[in-house]
Amino acid sequence: MSSRLVRALCALGAAAGFSLTISEARPVSYPEAWTVQTFNEAERNALLIHYTTTPKAAYGLRIEDRGYDDHVFYGGQHNRLLKRWNAPDSQANLYLKLGAGVAAGDFNTGDTESKAAGFAQIAADWENRHVFFSAAAGTYAVEGAMMTEQSARIGVAPYAAEFGALHTWVMVQVDHRPEVDETLGAEELTVTPLLRFFKGPALMEIGYSSNDEPLFNFTYRF
Repeated sequence: MSSRLVRALCALGAAAGFSLTISEARPVSYPEAWTVQTFNEAERNALLIHYTTTPKAAYGLRIEDRGYDDHVFYGGQHNRLLKRWNAPDSQANLYLKLGAGVAAGDFNTGDTESKAAGFAQIAADWENRHVFFSAAAGTYAVEGAMMTEQSARIGVAPYAAEFGALHTWVMVQVDHRPEVDETLGAEELTVTPLLRFFKGPALMEIGYSSNDEPLFNFTYRF
């Protein structure tokens, strides 16, 4: 599957859900729930479909176009809730995400090939009705190469919406990929201001990054 087709699939998934109502993006949903997520960000385009089996585990399939490395990842993904802390007015979570599959492309060499690939990531978040923090760190590995990736977000809600109402957040996301080759147009550090909206089972994020790329993420649960 070409990178262009993957981008089209991801954009189609986002467009198809645009008119749906919106929920909070959680790597693990409620048992027996399906989640469809599209990520169209500065350095990646991805489509993830996963099914939650227990309150702590979800399993799915992922396609990710890693444009700066000129290949596409196809594989399975497991999300696990390691720990949740519930307080009267806030909640915190710690997640583990694991993936394994195949990376196909020319890897900026001009010769198309397929290689075994996989990733591991630890992610944490904390939020109340007005403030949100999250951070993630992980490693993405392809035969002969390993890349580290870190990201963080901070967000504030301009109003405290009631249950079932439209929730709005103003956020800033920072991504750090120290191994990218900046001579190929990628950037080691990107900063993306964005708006998050969610209501009911759907969540949408729109933003624009420091390297002049739009962000559009969409999540829907059913």
